[in-house]
This record gives sequence, structure tokens and C-alpha cells, in this order.
Amino acid sequence: MTEPTRNPHAGTPFDDDDAAIAVALEDVSIPALLCSLVHMTGDPSWVRGELRPQGAMINEHQGYMSEDAKAEVRRLAVPAIAAYRDRGCLPFVPDAALAREMMSFIAASEVEESVVDLFLDDLHLDGADSGAVAWRDEISTAQRDAAHTIVIGCGESGILAGIRLTQAGIPFTIIEKGAGPGGTWWDNRYPGARVDIGSHFYCYSFEPAHHWSEYYCQQPELRAYFQGVVDKYELEPHIRFRTEVTGSTWDEATNRWSVSVRDADGGTETLDARFVISAVGSLNLPKLPEIEGMDDFAGPSFHSARWPDDLDIAGKRFALVGAGASGFQITPTIADTVADLTVFQRTAQWMFPNANYHRSVPDGDAWAMRHLPFYGRWFRFLMFYPASGLNIDRNRVDPDWDDAGRSSSAANAQTRELFGALIAAQLEGRPDLLELSIPHYPPSAKRMLQDNGSWLAALKKPNVHLIRTGIERIVPEGIVTTDGVLHEVDIICFATGFRHNEFLAPIEFTGRAGVSLHEQWQDEPKAYLGMSMPGFPNLFCLYGPGTNLAHGASLIFQSECQINYVMSAIHEVLSRDANAIEVRADVHDRYAEHYQSEISQMVWAHWAVEHSHFKNPDGRVWTLSPWPIPVYWGWTRAVDLDDYQLT
Repeated sequence: MTEPTRNPHAGTPFDDDDAAIAVALEDVSIPALLCSLVHMTGDPSWVRGELRPQGAMINEHQGYMSEDAKAEVRRLAVPAIAAYRDRGCLPFVPDAALAREMMSFIAASEVEESVVDLFLDDLHLDGADSGAVAWRDEISTAQRDAAHTIVIGCGESGILAGIRLTQAGIPFTIIEKGAGPGGTWWDNRYPGARVDIGSHFYCYSFEPAHHWSEYYCQQPELRAYFQGVVDKYELEPHIRFRTEVTGSTWDEATNRWSVSVRDADGGTETLDARFVISAVGSLNLPKLPEIEGMDDFAGPSFHSARWPDDLDIAGKRFALVGAGASGFQITPTIADTVADLTVFQRTAQWMFPNANYHRSVPDGDAWAMRHLPFYGRWFRFLMFYPASGLNIDRNRVDPDWDDAGRSSSAANAQTRELFGALIAAQLEGRPDLLELSIPHYPPSAKRMLQDNGSWLAALKKPNVHLIRTGIERIVPEGIVTTDGVLHEVDIICFATGFRHNEFLAPIEFTGRAGVSLHEQWQDEPKAYLGMSMPGFPNLFCLYGPGTNLAHGASLIFQSECQINYVMSAIHEVLSRDANAIEVRADVHDRYAEHYQSEISQMVWAHWAVEHSHFKNPDGRVWTLSPWPIPVYWGWTRAVDLDDYQLT
């Protein structure tokens, strides 16, 4: 144990009296509090006694402790917190061995030594940013000045790239087609838009936000968070908003990229870059259905990602086409505002129970996040560990399991039974809705949605109608289904997802020998570790092929892994006075073969799923990661030059 100087993750000093502390503790996560008490007192016995969590599960903040046990912890904590307050709020920091013990305490099981470093990196108990670039001074100013880098996109991964490039002293320009930062959280402003990863984990590990007003916060707060990070790191002078990258061509004579851009007024320009980092994501190109007569509708119609700012829905007859992740959030939010809501859903969705999904962070928990040392970090760990994807065997299809496509293994069948019972309990007395609400495919085969009961409660409202009949055409008055019924509506919203499989579209990348990247992919986007392609030197993808997550962690965590790897590659080029770095074709091809072998065995590739944004037109998956989170984290710690060619 060491007693440090002020640590940015240790909370701010406070002078609240004992009574106020006791009131605040009524709202806190007891497992996180017990770990914080180790920091406050320097005494590990807080995590060695009988007062301890009995389990760890996704979306559960209390660790299955009895009310009596939680009350006893609160009673013992008040004088300890008061003593910490009175001696100046200076916390202790545990060594790695004790930190691992504290991890195992919260996890209610032994945390393997092999993953301790992964979680220590995320916890930042030493107050340092473990991913910060520290090699700036190793590279001459002239070399750095000649390494201008174009970052395409100013969502969470593009902002992160800008932070790391700033630390490296490399000049860069971020090109963003939107009018502000945040990517999907800038674009998606529909009612009810919120994150489905816990807010306290859905943020940069080195920039935790303790101010969240909800455990799963909504779009305006997320947008403000990313704007705040842009402001803190002074990135705005490097960003060109309302500008699109239309193409990028590799010049073999100069070993540089020529990047073509177009601004909002139609003006074009070509920019020079040593490196190009694509941070475009895959939820930025709305996917509209092909329905006859879409242009004939008399009222407003739009994709959910293009929700009009001035749209008045009060008292209107509203049609929602699509009920995946976006429609699932929109429906409960607007059901009581519109006169009539008709939801057209192609397939039912599996839902994961989450009582905290719409819950506000109570005042006491917010106080603890601000003031109790490392409380927020252990709260983050409490959300991360159960969803950390340490082992993804539960997602593997049992080839000998036969359940007519309803489940993929014995364990998956148990999940189906549990989740099916939860749906049935909410729809008691509504057999009509129950028949429409139990999916025919295995749980987890499509994106799992967070459920606090609001979706099914909305469907039971008298002004809400769930339609599973296919749509034949759209007419000026509304929507005609294949049974010939006209559903008259005033507004149509298409919550039909995004062109998830069209990586880097519509940008045209031209690599060595004039090869087109999209032609090279041909509906099967392949990239080594999801980031590098042969024939395209000095080009890196963040959130590229095969890196989306359906089994754990968060995309921000994934981005931190990837930008760490990209900055390692850039460092190798500059430190060795090379011109370019390019993945070897044989390494890339072996990885792609290994990837497809693994992903094809997972539930997301299950044959029973006919419609899934995970799959390409041929029914193969090139979008999701099949790797346990620690495996991919280990692969991305640094570039292995044996995998690459340096020019």
C-alpha cells in the first residue's frame, strides 16, 4: 500500500457531516463501497471478511448481498469515511497483488492472473493513462512533421485517435461529415436514444465521467461528453466538420496517400497524408427498405437516424417500420404522445432483463462517484467483469444439438427457457402478443436488447398495434400490408438499421497497383485483426471488419485496443525511418481463414437467423469478433513486425 498525492481517479475532497454521509450510502453499490474503503483506510480486511458479494452478473450493481448485510456495511462505513474526511481525503493505492484480490472480491470468484493486467490497465489505479503515447521525443521534429495523418470520422474512435496523435506530436486532420463530434451520438437524436452499455463503462478509461445522470444515459448527455473531451484535448482546430472523404489513393512514388474531400458547399480538395486512419464506424449509413411507393407518402417520412428536429408527433398517427434496437427505444418513449402507434416488425427480439435501463443515478451514488476514492473505478469494474467476454464458449453452436433452430446448445436452450418465461410473465393475459413476441431463433443470435419491461408494456397500450404482416407498398394515406389492409398514418419512421456490412462505404480506397479495396473485398471484408489489409500500406481501420462486439466489453474499450496497436505501427515506421508498413498477405490470409472458421461456429452465424445485420448477403458473418476479449487485447498490445513488411 502506498499513500499517494492527489490522484485524478481518487475523488474530490469533501466536508459532508456524518449524517449526510449516512444518507448518501443508502444509494451506493456496496461491493464498490467496500473496495473504496480499502483505499480510504489502507486496511484490506474490508474485502476479507464475511460481508461480501455472493455473485456478479451483468446489470447487477449489488452483488447479491442481503439487505441486512448491506445495512451492516453502511453502519461500519460511516466512521471510516468520516476519518478519511478528517485526515484530508488522501487515499491509499494497493499493489498489484491486493488489486487482484479486490477484483476477485467484486467478481465473487478468482480472477485469473492472466487477465489482471487487462483490468489494471482499465482501472488506472495509479492515476496514469496506460494508453498514453510516450515516445514523442524519440522521433525528430522533422520526422513527425512529415507524418501528417488523416483521420476519417469524429466519433468516439476518431476522437481517441486525435488524442493519441496529439500526444505523439504528429500533425493530423480529422474529417467529419457531420456538423459536430460524437458520430452515432451526433446523428441519432430520435426520442429514447440511449446507450445499452452502462454509462460508467461506456466512456474512455482515462476520461471516466462521474456526472452521468442515468445508469444508461441518453443521447444528449453522450453527445455532450464527447464534445467535452474534444474541448479538453483542444482537438477542434484539427477537425473539419461538414466535410466528406470521397476517395483515397496510394501514391507508390511518394509512399503517401492523396485523400479527396468535399465540403458542404460542394467544393473539392485533395489532402496529403503519410497515414490514414479510418474511424467511420459502421452505424453511419442508414439502410432504407425497398418498398414500392415510398416517395408517394403524403406526410413526413424519414430514417430514425435522420429524425427531424422540429417534428411534432403529438396526437398524430405514427408508423414505425422496424423494431430492432432503435425501434425498441422509440416505441415506449412516444407511445403516450402519439394518438396511434403502429409498429411493423419483421422478427421478434430477445431481451436481456435490466432493471436499471431507464434508472436515474440517485444522489447518494452520484456523491460517492465524486468523492469516495476509486469508488467509480470499482463500479466500472463491477459492470465490466461480468460482461468481459473472458470465455465465449456459451456462444458456440453445438453441432450435435437439434432443437429445430430454436436454440444452439443445451446452455442456450436454458437461456431461451429463462428469457421466454420472463416475456410470458409480462404478457400474461395477452396470448395474441405472446405469440408475436417469442423469437423463433436462438437467444443471442441477433443483437440482444436491454429490457426493463417498457417495450412489452408499450405494446399492451390500447393505442399501440404490433403488425407482423409484411408490407406490400406505401401509398399517400399510409402503409398497405400483404393481406391488403391499409394502415392510415400521418408519419412514417423507418427504424431499419444501417448498412453494417458495407465497411468504409462510400469512400473509394485505391491501393497499390490501382487495386480497389471494395473490389478486393467483394462483400467479404477481410482485415488482419480488423485493421490492416495487404496492398494498402499505412491505412488502418478502427472498428473494421470482424471487430464489432456481441459478447462483452464495449466499443470504446475495443477502440482503445485498436488505437494502441495503430500508434505502435506508426511508431515502428517513424523510429526505423521507414516509409510504409503493410501487413503480409500470407499473415492476413491465415488470419481471415482462422476468423471465418471461428465465427462460423458461433450463434451469430446460426442458420435459423434469416435477417440479421451481422450477416452479409450470402449469410456469412464478417462483422463480429469471435475472440475472447483478453485474446484480442493481448494481440493489440503492440505490432509484431514479423507480421508486416516495412518499406
